[in-house]
Amino acid sequence: MADDKENKKIGLKTTLDMVVEGCRLPVKMSILPNEEEEWPLAEILSRKEEKGKLEFYVHYIDFNKRLDEWVLPDRLRVEELQFPKKDQKTPQKQNSSAANSRPTTPDRELQDKKTTVDRSESDSPSPSLLSKKLSLPEQSSPAAKLGGQGQTPQSQTKSNAGRKRKAIFLDEDSQDAPATPQPSAPPQQPRQTGSMSSSHDENIITRIKNMETIELGKYRIKPWYFSPYPPELTTISIVYICEFCLKYVKSRKCLERHRTKCTLRHPPGNEIYRKSTISFFEIDGRKNKMYSQNLCLLAKLFLDHKTLYYDTDPFLFYVMTEYDIKGFHIVGFFSKEKESTEDYNVACILTLPPYQRKGYGKLLIEFSYELSKFEGKTGSPEKPLSDLGLLSYRSYWSQTILEILVNLKPENGERPQITINEICELTSIRKEDVISTLQHLNLINYYKGQYIITLSQESIDTHNRAMAKRKIRIDAKCLHWTPKDWAKRGKW
Repeated sequence: MADDKENKKIGLKTTLDMVVEGCRLPVKMSILPNEEEEWPLAEILSRKEEKGKLEFYVHYIDFNKRLDEWVLPDRLRVEELQFPKKDQKTPQKQNSSAANSRPTTPDRELQDKKTTVDRSESDSPSPSLLSKKLSLPEQSSPAAKLGGQGQTPQSQTKSNAGRKRKAIFLDEDSQDAPATPQPSAPPQQPRQTGSMSSSHDENIITRIKNMETIELGKYRIKPWYFSPYPPELTTISIVYICEFCLKYVKSRKCLERHRTKCTLRHPPGNEIYRKSTISFFEIDGRKNKMYSQNLCLLAKLFLDHKTLYYDTDPFLFYVMTEYDIKGFHIVGFFSKEKESTEDYNVACILTLPPYQRKGYGKLLIEFSYELSKFEGKTGSPEKPLSDLGLLSYRSYWSQTILEILVNLKPENGERPQITINEICELTSIRKEDVISTLQHLNLINYYKGQYIITLSQESIDTHNRAMAKRKIRIDAKCLHWTPKDWAKRGKW
């Protein structure tokens, strides 16, 4: 019997030695109590053995990378092991958010023609209801939440315009703990376009989460993705981050010592909006480099489709905070280029996990479009969007456009009419996004040479229920901000 057990151990060890990077096999997912076991197919990305303990880092095929994790051998179904084929690269899952977020090219006729808004009680338009001269059906007036793969710090990529950018390195002297000298910043490059950009390249290092837990204020958060923090911090169980200046340290004692020196109780920069406990601060990436770089590092822990860069000078950061007696606590932020050749009004947007599903994501999006209204132009977020970002933007666009259509008044007894351009002017949403949203909602129809938006009573009721859940909205009267013409400035 002893010999049989020993042979089984030897056989299992031999089998586990065959489980290498690139292999695929079913892996038991971490599940909640009272849930059925799941054994989805997973890919082995890495393996490690510390103090006699063997672990494998796995990526579940067809699942988001935020679920990737280290697992023990007892969660592997090694009898179904699939070896990687020679000269075959790991297939990359198509970025559905990038594909879905790129709107179709509309017909010019759709953009310029007046669109009749028909509020009917049926889902499909009836020819008898589509006449241009018929009045609106009698109805009672309707009553009136966001969240490129990361690269190593030394990596470089090209922007959409083909210009090189610099990889991000933090000044070691400004952070506690790291004793090993960090690589210096790369040579100065021509003017850069941003600190966080979409990326389509990745390597095995950036596919593995390197942080176990962070503590930010009163919250302990498990990161979702890789972020290029100093290697010394990736070997400890908890990294402590000051919630006001975002400085990161390796222990609670270091954090307490830092708090005695840190005078900030709010993000640096100018407070440009305040209503109730919600405030927005505008931060110049050139004037507040260290805070901006730390903010990007923090954001990368929860963003998969962005890559960090060293130069934050070309960016403005808008940080949303929630106020209490201890100070202004960061809830989320978005960044935008000072000069965007493609009129992007958001480069990167994030609501921190503790504040998600509370309506703050839509509030960030709404604020970005309020800034565009002050600038007198339309805007759109930089693509690709993350999965959560796409859902948030789709929801915001839908509710904003429906809010305008529902409140349209008939003129001279005829159905109300509005053009796509007029919707863009009222909302500052880019024309392509307006059209793609109308198509996504299946609201637009073509009848007798005219585009007609058909709003059923069900659509209106659904819209009213959604709007009733939006407890917090941006009040333009509380925004004190003057847009700057960065093109006329010699330096940012």
